[in-house]
Amino acid sequence: MNFVWENTVIALIAIGILYFLLNKYAFGPLFSVMEKRRELVQQQLSEAAQTREQAAAYVEEQKSALQEARKEAYEIIEQSKQTSSKQATHLLQQAKDEATRMKDEAVRDIQSEKNKAVEQLRSEVGAVSVKIASKLIEKEVGEEKVQGELVDQYLKEVGGRS
Repeated sequence: MNFVWENTVIALIAIGILYFLLNKYAFGPLFSVMEKRRELVQQQLSEAAQTREQAAAYVEEQKSALQEARKEAYEIIEQSKQTSSKQATHLLQQAKDEATRMKDEAVRDIQSEKNKAVEQLRSEVGAVSVKIASKLIEKEVGEEKVQGELVDQYLKEVGGRS
């Protein structure tokens, strides 16, 4: 195998020309496309990071909104409990007041009926006393035995009416 210098020089010149042409027409646009691709990937990565941050912020916002909603619901429930408790207490107090009023009315009615009965009894006793006196006057006033019989007889009559 012989080493030919001319072939080596021609090969080196061909490689140099090829390198120059590739550098001018292939590597430049290729590196430009690769740089654009790198910038696009960087931009997409930054957009993804920004979107991730926005999503995390949105999740936190939703968590706080949910906590606020739970707090409001709890407050509404507590307020409802207090309102129902107040209403129950109020209704119970009204029922007690009504029962007291009805009891007082009943006591007054009973007292009134009692007073009427006492007055009626007094008037009947007065009438009975007048009848006894008139019968005693009709009979002989001097006989005690007769007077006792009259009183017993009249008491039997009065006892039979009740």
